[in-house]
Amino acid sequence: MHNKVIACIDDSHYAESVCDYAAWSAQRMEAPLSLVHVLDEPTKSSQQNLSGSIGFGAQEALLEELASLDEQRAKVAMEHGRLMLKAARERVEQKGLTGVETRQRHGELVNALAELEAETRMLVVGKRGADTASAHGHIGSHLEQIIRTLHRPILIAQQSFEPPKAIMFAFDGSATTRTGVDMVAASPLFKGIPIHLVTVGADVDSNREQLDWAKNKLTDAGFETQATIIAGDPETVLEEYQHTHNIDLLIMGAYGHSRIRQLIVGSTTTHMISKTRISLMVLR
Repeated sequence: MHNKVIACIDDSHYAESVCDYAAWSAQRMEAPLSLVHVLDEPTKSSQQNLSGSIGFGAQEALLEELASLDEQRAKVAMEHGRLMLKAARERVEQKGLTGVETRQRHGELVNALAELEAETRMLVVGKRGADTASAHGHIGSHLEQIIRTLHRPILIAQQSFEPPKAIMFAFDGSATTRTGVDMVAASPLFKGIPIHLVTVGADVDSNREQLDWAKNKLTDAGFETQATIIAGDPETVLEEYQHTHNIDLLIMGAYGHSRIRQLIVGSTTTHMISKTRISLMVLR
């Protein structure tokens, strides 16, 4: 049953914020929290071709030494991951959570998360991993693939955490964002936090009707809701609205499935993830 908040833990600068967002989310949804660390499969140096460069006896001894080093590196990596998970669990337990699960997986990150999808209610990840943590203005090498693979809400954390005080929902009337409105209305995650519904486009009847539906849905669920239609380039006007209204969490749909939709919505999604300095929730 997909009832868990799954948080990806690594040794990047985002790990503490991931823990904090995950703890905050799990508490508000009263959901179990699982902290996951995925170890890449090590590259075995003992598989290198050393023939021709040294004699057979020396080669055999060297291969044995390399195999021993591979084994030691794997043990160190596992222990490093175990300690990261231990520190992460202590951090969320200090916030009052109990029964926190920690798990270490081996292999590709995306594949490991896909295997956990059946039990995932929401995924929390850092904007960038340890390998790209300093690449400002970019997103992590695995993040786009994670978004395209998983069919669960994904909360992408920045490096610091504060409980959100104002949320912007980029609503385009698509099936994904309509489902997202239903999800937000039914979930306790964002209860009590004002939501700004923003549609980018012309102020015409069709857009107004879609936006009114979303506003009524959230208002009926008890949310303080403000609805706005803005003309202009989505990437620019959404960013401007965020700054003007002190938005500290953005909700938006993920990449589309059709070729045209991928080009339009996908580029906007990628731009907002890479450029914005606030955390985001991406809907599938």
